[in-house]
Amino acid sequence: MSVQDLKKNYDLIVSLGISCAPAIQLRRHNLRRISLPLDWMISTRLSDVNRLLQHRYQGFMEMNNLQVLEDTHIMLEDGNPVFHDRGGLVESYMIKDTLYNIISVHDFPLVPGQHWSVLYPEYKEKLQRRIQRFYDKLAGSSSTLFIRWSASYEETFHLRAILSQLTLSEFRILVLNPVEGQYGITDAGWNLDRVCSLNVPPDMNALATWDELLAGMTISEG
Repeated sequence: MSVQDLKKNYDLIVSLGISCAPAIQLRRHNLRRISLPLDWMISTRLSDVNRLLQHRYQGFMEMNNLQVLEDTHIMLEDGNPVFHDRGGLVESYMIKDTLYNIISVHDFPLVPGQHWSVLYPEYKEKLQRRIQRFYDKLAGSSSTLFIRWSASYEETFHLRAILSQLTLSEFRILVLNPVEGQYGITDAGWNLDRVCSLNVPPDMNALATWDELLAGMTISEG
């Protein structure tokens, strides 16, 4: 499937990671209406995302699977930076789900004198809403596009099989694999039905790459 085959209207466009970059770019192009489970997380391997989808998010981000990482990031509310009263950015903990190897990056604010877990119940409720929203929107969609930054042929083949079990409606998968020294966008030649696989420049935040990719795509209102 070529990238031109993707230039159409969709009822739903879903980011499957690797980070928040796809969700941010979808929003910039007015192709994102809702927050979904993986929008603001790091999922280094698509194989982990595949397990998550296959297991229907069972056990995802449960307290006994969580590990606090040494690094911190900044707090976001649906992709927008959060500022404290003094005008600076609020830092956030990076919390890893060790069951699925997926990291929450922007959800747990670093509050002096307060343990990160104090806000866990609120976060878990928000995550559950996003998971339910994913299933509700997918069930009501007649045409869905899934976007993933960085994936192997085998992982994508498996993803396609899993998605076929999740929806009976039309879906397509866009896989973007970063290549050092790559200039422009080229077809990776995977020849997988329902899949467009592309080699792209390595900077996942390069606006020119996303502008070329997302041009011609639209999303239904509502």
